[in-house]
Amino acid sequence: MRDPYEVLGVARSATDEEITKVYRKLARQYHPDRNPGDKEAEAKFKEIQNAYDILSDKTKRANFDRFGSPNGPQGTGFGGYGGFSGAGGQVPEDLQEFLRQAAAGGGGGGFSFNFGDLGDFAQFFGGGMPRGRAGRGRRQRVQMPAEDVEHEVRIPFVTAARGGKLDLNINGTIVSVTVPAGAREGQKMRLSNVLPGGGNVLLKLQIEPHPYFRRDGDDLLVDVPISLAEAVLGGKVEVPTLDGGRASATVPPGTSSGAKLRLRGLG
Repeated sequence: MRDPYEVLGVARSATDEEITKVYRKLARQYHPDRNPGDKEAEAKFKEIQNAYDILSDKTKRANFDRFGSPNGPQGTGFGGYGGFSGAGGQVPEDLQEFLRQAAAGGGGGGFSFNFGDLGDFAQFFGGGMPRGRAGRGRRQRVQMPAEDVEHEVRIPFVTAARGGKLDLNINGTIVSVTVPAGAREGQKMRLSNVLPGGGNVLLKLQIEPHPYFRRDGDDLLVDVPISLAEAVLGGKVEVPTLDGGRASATVPPGTSSGAKLRLRGLG
């Protein structure tokens, strides 16, 4: 994965506003609608989208700045309680040494540890069932109630406007989400009993900016350049639509810069 700062051409100290401004400029330049059939431009556009996805998300950006990956540290050996590992549920060497020292400093009296019988202790830390003990009585793990998870998710502008389904990876679980049409920035969605153990997910929606369109409630805004002659004399211009098509708009004579024309039913 390329450095997202390098992809967008921004400094590591760039503000969110600066990053968004550069992203919109590059997205317009390499958007597939402007470069039909250009595979190189399409690949560049996807790379730009991926870079913006990282740098516009506070958690992913912080992880990348600190660890070089938007997913945070990998392979540290501490995955929740699964950090202590080993074949057959053996106790790690450093833990054995700690227990030996504790026994030696206990004031005498023949106090000792049999590390071969500590499989259940190691199992608590994720080591698994010790070898050769399948026939013995087992200690049952206490099933802790599943905790609710809050999760911020970025969704495409078109999906937010039109609605649609997305498959999200939340803590390793694939969750199918139906986004309602007209979803807004910061809107929260509660998904019940979707995680192992019956856990719930509270989604906070973040909407990716579109190269052309902006939202104003349920309306879509798009800037359309016209010539001086069209502004003075009037005429017809083509306007892009959200589904990738084109619509015709009539410009009345004497139209001034910044004037708004309404096309009904296309928002």
